[in-house]
Amino acid sequence: MDDLSRDLSPADDEDSPRTPRGIQSVEVGGQLLKVLARTGRRMALKDLARAADMTPAKAHPYLVSFGKLGLIEQDAVSGHYGLGPLAMQLGLISLQQVDPVRLAIAELPGLAQRIGYTVSASVWGDNGPTIIRVEEGPTTVYVAMRHGTTASVRHTATGKVFAAFGPRERIAAALVADGHAGALDDPAFAAELEAVRTHQVAEVTDQLLPGISALATPVFDGFGQLVLCLAVIGPSATLRTGPDSAAAGHLRDTARSLSQRLGAAQAGER
Repeated sequence: MDDLSRDLSPADDEDSPRTPRGIQSVEVGGQLLKVLARTGRRMALKDLARAADMTPAKAHPYLVSFGKLGLIEQDAVSGHYGLGPLAMQLGLISLQQVDPVRLAIAELPGLAQRIGYTVSASVWGDNGPTIIRVEEGPTTVYVAMRHGTTASVRHTATGKVFAAFGPRERIAAALVADGHAGALDDPAFAAELEAVRTHQVAEVTDQLLPGISALATPVFDGFGQLVLCLAVIGPSATLRTGPDSAAAGHLRDTARSLSQRLGAAQAGER
């Protein structure tokens, strides 16, 4: 019995109490699209089929059908398969429809509960990194942050994330406005930013406010651009910082999930 026959078997009729039925053959063929999206490059039939856990003979009919739809195209010279024009159009339309701020705001309440401290989301505003949403955590010690507050590029975790991943000219101008002209050429600050890029997390302890620590992490879109920053802030006595801390892990996991929903490639997929 082939895939389509199994899809339409009587056991899968509309009166079945099981989960909503799908078309198994579509799900099977979709693995080929997932492989191409994950690798981000054209692939030979045998390699593509192997990565999708099927034989080349089984994969080929799916590729032919996807090619007719424009989801996949075959290079005329190499014979390798890649995503087609329809797949590209769908991806661009999806990116246009997704609102990163709305997605991030929806994640903040759960993130605050998991970390146990106040969390925030920030974007780059007219005057620099700007807090757009704050969600209080369950901790008995509350650290106040306000919507609309502009974060210091030099002395806050949020600011350092934007400094690490934002356009150099824009960051330099913001540092001048903050009274820190030339900070990007300071070896110590440059080393901090390089660590942020390496670990995908920025940290501060007692820098701007005594007794207060914070962590922040970037969220990227499908074009690899920084679109917003997630941060957690709390008392230095209890909020453990560092790239290997539990709070940093929760921040990165949430940011990674948001980035993937915005079309960003996962680590190792480029």
